[in-house]
Order: sequence, then C-alpha cells, then structure tokens
Amino acid sequence: MIELVFLLPLVAGLAALALPSGMSRILLLCTALLHLQLTVMSWMGKLTPAFPQFFSASPEGLLILLVTSFIFVCISIYAFSYIEETEVENKPVFNCCMMLFLGTMSMVTLSDHPIVLWIAIEATTLVSAPLIFSHRSTEALEATWKYILICSVGIALALLGCFFITLAMELGNIDAPLTFNSLNTVAAQLDPVWLKAGFIFVVIGFGTKMGLAPMHTWLPDAHSQAPSPASALLSGALLNCAFLGIYKMDVLMNVAGLGEFSGNVLVGFGLLSMIVGAIFIIGQPDYKRMLAYSSIKNMGVIAFGVGIGGFAMYGAFLHLIHHSLIKSSLFLSAGNILLGFGTKKVQRIGGIINSLPKTFVSFFAGFVGISGLPPFGLFISEVIIIIGAFQSKRYISASLFLFGLTLVFAGAGRVFMSMSFGESVEKVQVGEKMLRLIAPYALLLASLTLCVWMPDAIYTAINQAIATIGGTIHG
Repeated sequence: MIELVFLLPLVAGLAALALPSGMSRILLLCTALLHLQLTVMSWMGKLTPAFPQFFSASPEGLLILLVTSFIFVCISIYAFSYIEETEVENKPVFNCCMMLFLGTMSMVTLSDHPIVLWIAIEATTLVSAPLIFSHRSTEALEATWKYILICSVGIALALLGCFFITLAMELGNIDAPLTFNSLNTVAAQLDPVWLKAGFIFVVIGFGTKMGLAPMHTWLPDAHSQAPSPASALLSGALLNCAFLGIYKMDVLMNVAGLGEFSGNVLVGFGLLSMIVGAIFIIGQPDYKRMLAYSSIKNMGVIAFGVGIGGFAMYGAFLHLIHHSLIKSSLFLSAGNILLGFGTKKVQRIGGIINSLPKTFVSFFAGFVGISGLPPFGLFISEVIIIIGAFQSKRYISASLFLFGLTLVFAGAGRVFMSMSFGESVEKVQVGEKMLRLIAPYALLLASLTLCVWMPDAIYTAINQAIATIGGTIHG
C-alpha cells in the first residue's frame, strides 16, 4: 500500500528515540534510502492506496514526493557527518524529528482529502519545530515560537477555507465524497461565492507556510537558526508541500470556471513575494537569512507562473524542481561555511575560494544557479515563465517580474562575491570533509542533468499535472 511511504519514516522516527546517537544516524540514512525506494515503486504504480477516500497518487503529488525523497537522501548523507560536529544537544531527538518531518511531508504529497491534507501540513509544523530549536539559543527559541505561532494561525485560516469548500458543496446540493478528485468532477456545481472565499483563505493559510509575502515573517528566522540540514529541508521540501495545497485548490477553481480569479490572486501574491524577497536580500548581513529571503522570492516565482497559466505553468513546475535542488545545495554549503568560520555574518567572512576551495565550488555554482543564470535549470524555468507572461499579454506583470529578478541578482551577487573573494576577519576553524561535500555536489549535478535530459516519467508527470487546467509544455 502506498501509505507505507509515510508510515515508514514515522515509525522509524519514533524508534530513533530509543537508540543512541550513532545508531539513530544509521537509521536516518537507512530510512532515507528505503523511502526513496518506496517512492520509486509508487511512480512505477506498484503501490496503490489502501484508503482511497483519503489518499491518492496524483501527478503533482508524486512529483513533489520524488523531489522531497531525493533531497532527503542527500541531506541524510550530509547530516551523518554534520550533526556530530555541531552543538546539537540531543542528537537522537534531532534524527527522530528529521524522519517524522519526512513522514508528514510525504503524507501531504499523497493526501486527497482536504482535511487530511490540512492535518498533514499542520503536523509538519509540530515535528519540525524542535529542529529549529536544536541549538537551544535565545535566538533559536524566538525563531521556534515565531514559526509555531505564525504558521498555526495561517493553518487555522486554511482550515476555515476548507470549511468554506464544504459549504460550497452544500449550497450546490452536491452529494459527493470530500476529496479533490471527486470535487473536480462536480466543480461546476459548487457555489462560486463560497468557493472564492475558500480559495482566498487557503492561499493565505497555506501561503503562510509556503512563505508568500506578507505572511512570510517566520521564514528568515527559522531558516537562519535551524541547523543546515533542517534549513535545507525547510526550504527545499516543506515550502513545496504548502504550495501543493494551494495548487490543488487552484485546480478546483479552474475546473469550476473561476481560473481568472484564482490566477490574479496568485500573480499578485507572487509579485509581492518577489519584490519583498529582493528588497531584504539587498545589504543582508546574514548569509543564511539571505538564502531564506531568496526562498521567498522563488516561491513568488512559482506562484506567479501558476497564476499566469499556459506555458508559464510548465516553467513554474520546472522552477519548483530546480529551486529545491539548488537551494538545498546552497544551505548545505552554507553549513560547511558556518562550521569552517564559526559565524553567519557576511562581513566577517571572505576568501572562501582559498580557505574552503571545494565548498567554494558548490557555493558559487549554487549562486549562479539560484540567480537564474545558465547552465542551471532556473534560467530555463524563468525564461519560460517570462515567455508565458508575454503570451498572456501581461506586460506590466512581466516587467515587474523582470525587475524583481534583477534586484535579487544584484543583492545576492554582492554577498556571494564578498564572501568568495573578499578578505576574511575570521580564520577557518574546521576543514572540509567528504561526507559534507558529496550532497551539495550531487544536488547541483542533478539540476544540471535535468537541464539536458529529463526522464520521460517526470516529463509526463508535469504534463499531466498542468494539463487539467490548461497548462502546456509547448510555448
């Protein structure tokens, strides 16, 4: 049964609490590899839902599940070395929460029932909060509480949006199971007023977890205070899960004939997120917070592409994949820099090219990739989204989109150049280790590989995910 995909890491996570640190690290890595195997089996159709009234294998869900599983394997290899070298006090608890985090995110990707989806997304908040508090500092405590409170309020609003959907069913006199698959077949009969209200609340609620502005305020603190493996998961996987909740609602809106309304909402939030992220990247003194604001910007790019629709929607899904790979790599490289120099302050770090040459390669390549420059995939996805915007005759929106990209490149470029080639105040305290280099390189290599060769299964999944609402893989 496909439910094993999330049951395995949940059970393994609980088992890690009874194991010593070394054994729990091994369990973390083994769970990651088994989870990837189960994910591949799901893609091959060998696992089917035992509870189809709650779970299903949708193309967009399987796509995000595969990205999450691959990233988790890389992060587990990295964490095997990294966690032993840091000040994480209770390592078995950290490993436990990492696996529980994987389990709840996997449940999100397979959920077909709106309330089950909501429960799974709320569960990701609860199991990931201890990861943010791993260093037990005052700043980490503040970031953890901020994360829990803001995301919980947002998720509560999303629950209200789900209730509005059920109200739209009642007013439309619809007798159908409360699943996204069933709702899509009767979408035209749903009450449009309550469906619009539900969509707004879902976007605000899940948009809080996704990091869309102005609901993004938890994200920079959480990403900067969490250990780098957790930061990579938060940015590379969790934000995608929140997006999935919004996307399923957007599909429902389009099938109900309200696609223009939902598209305008997503374009608005997308552009605002891009501009806010770009502004805060400029002059950012903390490089982990800079990466967090970059995630806000990139979530805006994805929302913008989905809102535009058509060819841009294909670009949005490509952007989701490549952003997850590149941003996870960057956070892991940032972890190597933090271990090496012992600080997150940009002005105290310089000369990475000489002091940490292998980390420099992944760090600078990550900057090239996340800035949307060739040969990495974000260049392709952003070009596709721009073409899609012009095809839709959204010239003002496309201009604002380009302005946001330019600001981000200028702000991030200054930070990366200073850290890579400038003079350093701090001296390197910890050298480079192979286990902490394999993962960032593998993630970047995966992004490069997908630029020149995309497996037919992934190509087909993207096509199936966007075709329902008029998305196209051809310009």
